[in-house]
Amino acid sequence: MSAAQAPRSLFGGQICREARRRAARCPHRSFSSTTRYTQQQPPPSRNPQDAPGTTHFGFETVPESAKEQKVAGVFSSVAGSYDAMNDFMSLGIHRLWKDHFVRNLNPGRNPLTSSPSSPQGWNILDIAGGTGDIAFRMLDHASTINNDAHTKVTVADINPDMLAEGRKRALATPYARSPRLNFIEANAEKLDMIPDNSVDLYTVAFGIRNFTHKDVALREAYRVLKPGGVFACLEFSKVNNALFDTVYKRWSFSAIPLIGQLVAGDRDSYQYLVESIERFPSQTEFRDMIKDAGFLVPGQGWEDLSLGIAAIHKGVKPAAPK
Repeated sequence: MSAAQAPRSLFGGQICREARRRAARCPHRSFSSTTRYTQQQPPPSRNPQDAPGTTHFGFETVPESAKEQKVAGVFSSVAGSYDAMNDFMSLGIHRLWKDHFVRNLNPGRNPLTSSPSSPQGWNILDIAGGTGDIAFRMLDHASTINNDAHTKVTVADINPDMLAEGRKRALATPYARSPRLNFIEANAEKLDMIPDNSVDLYTVAFGIRNFTHKDVALREAYRVLKPGGVFACLEFSKVNNALFDTVYKRWSFSAIPLIGQLVAGDRDSYQYLVESIERFPSQTEFRDMIKDAGFLVPGQGWEDLSLGIAAIHKGVKPAAPK
């Protein structure tokens, strides 16, 4: 079954278990059953002309200098429940999307089919990948599918709590103390520690919509990639079916913040996350941003997953002229 056709997952048992666990640990905690969906004003245009020095944080306009700290607070709050968060945001199929994303990229250099003069392995940079979800899949694929024991992944994230979660999870993999996996704290808009033309594959999954200056991050991706290197982004996007879009938005704005309160004791972070999806550029708009950064875009530039709940975008850095 493809990621685009995967059925909706059911979370009732998980929600109840998490709620009971939270209630036992914090019996005094309460929450309002009133959702913000019905009260929420329509969001501003997806490409607002924000005042100089301001940007959006969900539907809120904030100083650019404040957004990074606000986003950090969100992800510090959800780091320990990150998988559950993505389950609720994606109706449970983010795991299938990630598997499809990695298979489609086919990371690694198979020694049986590569030229003897080719470099060993790929150098992969996974941005906003703190928990290691994509990195572990990349290394597993390179090792088991392409017989490549040399491909390495650097996981970069601006949030130390997410990186700590990734390092903890890495202990359950073969890569915990391997030179093939590295975690670094870094801002995607300023990757000074990554040399020019040094990366074969740059990935970012469910992260770029939280960046303050997406155009700057795209230019940094272009800089660090080798000529011929690939930029690949998996992100929530715009549903392409009007009826399903209505249902999905009702779920997102009504249910997800409430579930966030139940499961993580944090309604506001989940409210921001659904608002950030609404504010993210459409598929065509984001494709054009990738082009503007200098990338060549194959085909239409993206692949919709599950009627556009998410999309995979790609760009290729042009090969250096001979």
